[in-house]
Amino acid sequence: MARNHLISLADIPDADLYRIVDRGARFASGAWSDETLHGAVVGIYFRATSTRTRTAFSSAALRLGARLITYGPHDLQVNTGETTADTGRVLGGMLDALVARTVGGVEELRALASQDRMAVVNAMAAQEHPTQALTDLTAMAGHFGDLAGRRVLYMGEGNNTAAALALALPRYPGTELHLRTPRRYALDPEILMRAEDLAARHGSTITEQHDTAGMPAGLDVVYTTRWQTTGTTKDSPDWRKEFVPFRVDETVMEASPDAVFMHDLPAHRGDEVTAAVLDGPRSIAFTQAEAKMHSAAAVLEWSLGVLP
Repeated sequence: MARNHLISLADIPDADLYRIVDRGARFASGAWSDETLHGAVVGIYFRATSTRTRTAFSSAALRLGARLITYGPHDLQVNTGETTADTGRVLGGMLDALVARTVGGVEELRALASQDRMAVVNAMAAQEHPTQALTDLTAMAGHFGDLAGRRVLYMGEGNNTAAALALALPRYPGTELHLRTPRRYALDPEILMRAEDLAARHGSTITEQHDTAGMPAGLDVVYTTRWQTTGTTKDSPDWRKEFVPFRVDETVMEASPDAVFMHDLPAHRGDEVTAAVLDGPRSIAFTQAEAKMHSAAAVLEWSLGVLP
């Protein structure tokens, strides 16, 4: 089997991203393959809490015929001083793929991927959550079919979910991604610059604004995430006041009567989104959560070189 690392979406060619999303959408439609990962051994290494991502990759691997070895935050010798590169080299002699959530920087994941025998999948790092964006696109593809020309509003922190979405959605021609973020919690400028370059090359647009003036209407998707995401801290005790204007409520949704609501979950009703929106008929947040398993299956196939 070939080995492909998924550390950042910036590393992934357009054609591969499209293939992963299309494959995930086919899985979502019920077209599961017959054990395409039979004989593979997949490691699941999570140093932070996870409901959806960990379960999605575990379930997907098992459904595709792989076997699992799971590691908790204190199970590996990196805790006693072994270098991350040495750990990757050792695991690479025993595993076919490692799905890792470290909540550290992508540099740690690149160190794990410095060997060429084991595929490494970034299940969330501080800078980027690539498998979430692939999930989001899979969910959108399942709902809309064609992603070209879709208009998306993202409200809230410019966190790792927003970063991944910014590196993924603009690759679809004619798409629009409108980011509305508190000024002190904006998207990383380097990520935004990369996303703008992608948008320019694909005839799409990405904009970031730090208030809610002139909100776009006629959207296809309104998206938000938790204000306090895993592995992040806020530098002010009054940070919530800065986020309140960016809450998704009924007024935001009324401006785009055909839009669906998306959320990467877990959600805090009353903070980033009202209960009426999250639990309302236009929310596809829980369908989106299930799509994580379908997308994870496609990512694993791609990482192990068996994606059709």
